[in-house]
Amino acid sequence: MRKRLPTHLFFLLLLLVSNSVLSQQPEYIIGKLIDSKTQEPIPFASIRIKDRALGIISNTDGSFKIPLKYKEYGDIIEISSMGYQTKEILIHNFSVYELNDVRLLPALFELEETIVRGEKKRRLSANQIVQRAIANIPKNYPQNLFSTVGYYRDYQLKANEYVNLNEAIVEVFDSGFSKIDSTTTLVQIYDYEKNLDFERDTLSDDPYDYKRSRKIVDNAFLQKYGGNEFSILRVHDAVRNFKVNSYSFVNRFEIDLLQNHIFSRDNSTYINGEAVYAITFRKKYLNKFGKGAPKYSAFGVLYISQGDFAIHKMEYVVYDERKRKSKGTLNRHNGRGQLLFEVITEYRRNKNKMYLNYISFHNSFILWEPPKFKIDDILIDLKYEENVLLRNGSFKVLYNRTPREEEAVKPENYRVRFNGKRLKLRNVVVFENMVSLWPDMAREEKNEMLAQLAENVENPIALNKILSIDVEPIHDIDGNVLNKWEKRDYIQFREYFVQQVKPHPNLPAQGKFMNRRKPIFEDQPVVRPGNFDDYWMNTPLQNIKTKGTSSDN
Repeated sequence: MRKRLPTHLFFLLLLLVSNSVLSQQPEYIIGKLIDSKTQEPIPFASIRIKDRALGIISNTDGSFKIPLKYKEYGDIIEISSMGYQTKEILIHNFSVYELNDVRLLPALFELEETIVRGEKKRRLSANQIVQRAIANIPKNYPQNLFSTVGYYRDYQLKANEYVNLNEAIVEVFDSGFSKIDSTTTLVQIYDYEKNLDFERDTLSDDPYDYKRSRKIVDNAFLQKYGGNEFSILRVHDAVRNFKVNSYSFVNRFEIDLLQNHIFSRDNSTYINGEAVYAITFRKKYLNKFGKGAPKYSAFGVLYISQGDFAIHKMEYVVYDERKRKSKGTLNRHNGRGQLLFEVITEYRRNKNKMYLNYISFHNSFILWEPPKFKIDDILIDLKYEENVLLRNGSFKVLYNRTPREEEAVKPENYRVRFNGKRLKLRNVVVFENMVSLWPDMAREEKNEMLAQLAENVENPIALNKILSIDVEPIHDIDGNVLNKWEKRDYIQFREYFVQQVKPHPNLPAQGKFMNRRKPIFEDQPVVRPGNFDDYWMNTPLQNIKTKGTSSDN
């Protein structure tokens, strides 16, 4: 019989539950950008708090977070992305307790037709446009000290799940494009954390290990460039590092980009209301008539201003043609090569100069995980009683997990050799994770063998010379194969999203700066300015179960 709670007690419990729910006040407004036509998420879009010079970039799933305090201020959110119409939304229109779906419309292209008609007499080729863009880098990008404050993160994707997510708020003091970034740029860390809300995978979090091939970028080598993960990310900004070597096959941007690739003009588009050329390019194959297929393929896109030839955005992806996707499966460039790495860099105009908006660099890597099922020990069953040797004559194989009995009990799965001669097994007995092997030998022969083993039992080197026991790759009860190393495919991401640009900052005279040779998330100095609360970590969402509410009213 079911007992009913007293009415007053039920009311008290209901009141406590209600108060608990109301007390869980969210800290952020959470939204997601969606293409109004395709219904696909829009990644890497700029979400700015208008008139505050602050903002963030949408995640790969289109999601973003804005601190709730800006709703209290009554601000306006400005959203822009390559190829979409810029949109402004009153922050009061966002829901606090639901996921806000924001739909963007594709940009209109009437202006492009006018530009094309006006250029008929002097239409520039793709190569000419890229040449002008490179030549104008000193004019279009800052040459003196500036800084950016932004959200940095690195993480890995394992089976499409975030693992080892590390996050930080940093300020980057850049001496200008005329200086070498790796030797002159300074970084202050405002805050950093290893996010424990996501899985921590200690094996994949280890450094790359090319000596033992435990964790490697297959068929390639990722240089450390003398720095940590954030420093590695900075190196992969080919526009910022246009005078030095960056990455294959862009190499030295001002010289090698044009030499190593074939360019063509695509349809023009818009970013932040500005018309830009879309220039697609691909890696040249120098050995056109040589033997065999190319080892790598590479494709890129440059978005270049039709006015001053400033580079707004660069996308570059390299595929390993020696590692092919399964038949019938193509990469997004209609090939079968597997992704090796991809870099996406976007710049944004601020007072007639171009400043970094975000950079995302990711590469695939292979991790070899140690066997889950293995042999812990092999014992010889020699027992003593009052100094008398009781020669039972069996060998014990101790597994770390329980083996499948139907496989572990088969004598043919064991190769026992004594003095080079293989012994026939009379019986195999399985008890939990221990297997006893009984050799089929004459009594005198067995006693001689056991006496020789007893003489060497304290000398492992000598014992291994006269006795060996090998086991076939049987399975444990969970299906793991004995002594089998598992190959896992991962993708490593490093990303930096600018929240604020400071064209003329004051460089701290005696500031505490990041040690670029140490991991960014281990024992680094932390500096928190007076306006530290203006910045926030745009942590990616995990499983979104709440139904979104449209913000298109």
